[in-house]
Amino acid sequence: MTRTRIDQGEIEGRAHGGVLRFAGIPYAAPVDGARRFLAPAPPDPWRGVRVADSYGPIAPQFDFMAMMLGAQPEPQSEDCLFLNVFTPAVDDARRPVMVWIHGGAFVLGSGSAAGYDGSYLAARGDVVVVTLNYRLGALGFLHLADVDPAYPDSGNLGILDQIAALTWVRDNIAAFGGDPDNVTIFGESAGGMSVGTLLGTPAARGLFHKAIPQSGAAHNASPAGHAAEVAQQFLAHAGVTSVAQLQALSAQQIVDLQQAFTMAFFTDVEGQMGASTSLRLPFQPVVDGRTLPEAPIDAVVGGSAADVPVLVGTCLDEWNLFSFLDTHEVDDAHLERRFSKLFGDGAAAVAVYRDEFPDLPPKSLFGAAVTDAVFRQPAIRLAEALVANGSPTFSYLFTWPSPGMGGAMGCCHALDVPFVFGDLHAAGLAMLLGPNPPASLVDAFQESWLAFARTGDPSNDVTGPWPSYDTDRRATMRLDLDAEVVDDPERPRRELWASLL
Repeated sequence: MTRTRIDQGEIEGRAHGGVLRFAGIPYAAPVDGARRFLAPAPPDPWRGVRVADSYGPIAPQFDFMAMMLGAQPEPQSEDCLFLNVFTPAVDDARRPVMVWIHGGAFVLGSGSAAGYDGSYLAARGDVVVVTLNYRLGALGFLHLADVDPAYPDSGNLGILDQIAALTWVRDNIAAFGGDPDNVTIFGESAGGMSVGTLLGTPAARGLFHKAIPQSGAAHNASPAGHAAEVAQQFLAHAGVTSVAQLQALSAQQIVDLQQAFTMAFFTDVEGQMGASTSLRLPFQPVVDGRTLPEAPIDAVVGGSAADVPVLVGTCLDEWNLFSFLDTHEVDDAHLERRFSKLFGDGAAAVAVYRDEFPDLPPKSLFGAAVTDAVFRQPAIRLAEALVANGSPTFSYLFTWPSPGMGGAMGCCHALDVPFVFGDLHAAGLAMLLGPNPPASLVDAFQESWLAFARTGDPSNDVTGPWPSYDTDRRATMRLDLDAEVVDDPERPRRELWASLL
């Protein structure tokens, strides 16, 4: 056991995986009870020594993905604003700090979920790793400002929680051997979208110095009007008309109510794409004029992240993880109709995808288009905006096809995360990764991510030199069993989408 002192008091950690783990540290005051739907407040101090030997409860949620993969459920509570620190030593070494923001469509996940053990990265790279929880779903992203002006921040509470965690890191991480002036934020899916959002959030500026958005960019923020409509729909679905009545519901009741909103996104992707290429999630950050004065991608275009090195990328077959939820039968004619909703000339668009993916059936071709709409093309647009403002920018495309589930998943959404964290045998991952996932991919991902966290350049001895991204060459590192640099690897599709995103 090892002790250190932070602003809240003395804290004791435990040896874990070759490093020290300080688990379940409150980084903000409790947000249950009267604090529901309000911005986070500074954490309360404690007397004596806090023993940080177990994770804190996670945000209320219905985690169907964890259930599908066979992971064990974690204790839940509205009082969920906890983080975890993994460090090689409590000393004055000022190590690079890597802060992980978990994914889960802004409605599920946690910083302590299976596969997010930061000890592997911390030990390998002599860095300090932080994982955190933040508020999710309606409790974290329901925009109630138009319903009751007493809750002006309610649509961005999850983002404000992340900012509170980063503020805590700035003020306390030196006590764990970390360097508050060298902080990298990294996250996947909604975590990657959070990273992209933070790049365009004024209150987050200066709290981090590098960013790695994985399978997420800066495009997932709802206009205030749309978010207000979602709030009204949610209130109607709940059978209430005021925030006071909503406050009277339990957290479990709110989680139960939000399921219909969440599942509608996944099960009606065709309708969503017909209405908007952004595929707005029902609960996500809001351009509220306060936390987000403008859409994050517009802020980045305007130079909000001009001095922040960014490593951005996606998996090749992102949508494969969710495609089972699309129960429609899709033939060539149906595919062309789906593409016409997006591109006008459906036949020409189908031809572009057929040329790149000649062996895919129609439904899988549509999945490739959804992968582009939600993940790949927003990542490219973010990279372009960063490059235009002089930010050191690096791009990757992960392409290793997993043998898990009979090979049906390909290189699907979230497949990169186990290789980043290095815990290939965490509960629930065998179904996704197959029986013998290649350790060489752990080497490629971890050495790249660690190099970037140290220097802002992911070049390393495993992948070799990693050229920066620009809009001429568009150099992209293809991460697979054999990493290689490819130039503009998806040019026809990128050009097809150019006018839509």
